[in-house]
Amino acid sequence: MTLSFTKMNGAGNDFVMLDNRDRSISLTREQIARLCDRHRGIGADGLLLVEPAEAGATFRMRYHNADGGEAEMCGNGARCFARYAHRVSGLDAAPITFETPAGVISATYHGEEVEIGMSAPHGYAPECPLATDFGPVAVHFLNTGVPHAVVYVEDLETVNVRGLGAALRHHAHFAPRGTNANFAQVEAPGSLAVRTYERGVEDETLACGTGVVATALLHHLRTGETGPIRVRVRGGDTLQVGFEPGETPGTFRAVTLRGPADFVFDGTVTL
Repeated sequence: MTLSFTKMNGAGNDFVMLDNRDRSISLTREQIARLCDRHRGIGADGLLLVEPAEAGATFRMRYHNADGGEAEMCGNGARCFARYAHRVSGLDAAPITFETPAGVISATYHGEEVEIGMSAPHGYAPECPLATDFGPVAVHFLNTGVPHAVVYVEDLETVNVRGLGAALRHHAHFAPRGTNANFAQVEAPGSLAVRTYERGVEDETLACGTGVVATALLHHLRTGETGPIRVRVRGGDTLQVGFEPGETPGTFRAVTLRGPADFVFDGTVTL
């Protein structure tokens, strides 16, 4: 089987993009993992497919992590999906919507940047001390389409992201599905930096959009700081998170994520 694909990246988070509007592509978990393999495949943090909508949106987005497992949502992937869907469909730059397991996502276009309207976050849990092999860690939690644990630190560069990230990702507190793990540092009023250990990639990535959103929203809950909040990711880009507090503590509405979504190259690959 030969596939035509496009490689994209959103703030350093990279993806294999496939047009499956005719539903002709059916990949196994093993095939997806092979495509995302950086030594034997194209190389990516995940794979996205554009499919027909089933409930009234413009498109349907399906997202798979690098291990081949399907996930509910990916913020950086959603921005790339929005630009790619416009390209393959021939639509103009009008806003679109697309269905995900985490809810319907909207997208608007600002040059080469995309702003997506996120589904409502849920599952907020304030600071909780967890025991790890690296010592006790104060963890905050929020599900922004996928689960995110966030630890706020004084010096982001000295954090053992791989070791502590893996310990939190597999911690019994988050069983059975685990969590993504983020480590964040306040750099200035309204400005954070974050490093993320991603579930499914099982390593630190250059960016994680849903992690950026969780980090910003939890920062608001900790400090009362209003949006928009800017978050610098490991790849060097800065994303912007907008939001309005909800009617009850720990809830939000009108959550947005804005940042780059870049085309890298097109190609074909044989499986």
